[in-house]
Amino acid sequence: MVAKAKSMPMDMSIEPQPMPMLLKLLTVVTAVGFALTLILGLFVAGTDIEQGEIQRIFYIHMPSFFGAFTAFGATVIGGIMYLWRRSDKWDKIAVAGVEVGLAFAIINLVTGSIWARPIWNTWWTWDPRLTSAAIMVLTYAAYLMLRAGIEDPVRRKGFMSVYGIFAFVSVLITLFIIRIVPETIHPVIVGASPQNAQGTFEATSGVVIALIPSLILWLTIMPITIMWYRYRLENRMEAINRLKIQLLSE
Repeated sequence: MVAKAKSMPMDMSIEPQPMPMLLKLLTVVTAVGFALTLILGLFVAGTDIEQGEIQRIFYIHMPSFFGAFTAFGATVIGGIMYLWRRSDKWDKIAVAGVEVGLAFAIINLVTGSIWARPIWNTWWTWDPRLTSAAIMVLTYAAYLMLRAGIEDPVRRKGFMSVYGIFAFVSVLITLFIIRIVPETIHPVIVGASPQNAQGTFEATSGVVIALIPSLILWLTIMPITIMWYRYRLENRMEAINRLKIQLLSE
């Protein structure tokens, strides 16, 4: 046993790779930016005249969806590039996009439900956007379940790349459902709202000051940073699996 331990190959090391300086910078920017956007939403933006303090959850609720949009978009890019290049790094990016996007999408649903309770007197209603958002979450949750159920790595990566590309349809439907189905209780924030839409923030001071920085953070820096960490974790897990295989083969 001692002899085997001494002859253990150096490539079996599972020591983590040094964190890139850019990732460190993005981590700091994400943390500081998140704190600042919370301050803007909680203390700088005015209190909504009709909805009161609960409306402040909007500054997380809406940006979290767009964060999911970015992460799921990365899954599409990862899937396309994997099918083209057959490089494992693109498959890892696709997985990272699904997991981060799913987390953001769940935040979007939960905060929306919390917001709905005092405003609509219900935790849930089968509004077109709520329904499509729930379907989107289930679609990407199914991605993870299917991925875990396919043992052959080549078949798994190829199949899930295709799945991840087509799953983005659920994201687009959720984004544009208000334009497709005008009977909704959600307002259209950009552009003219459908005639039957309810709710507005036009009378609330500081909405733009609080919303725009939060949108930028959640849409770009935050999902990219978290996906990078998830990508590094996938590399670490892959190294551990290789180590297990090498040890079992001895």
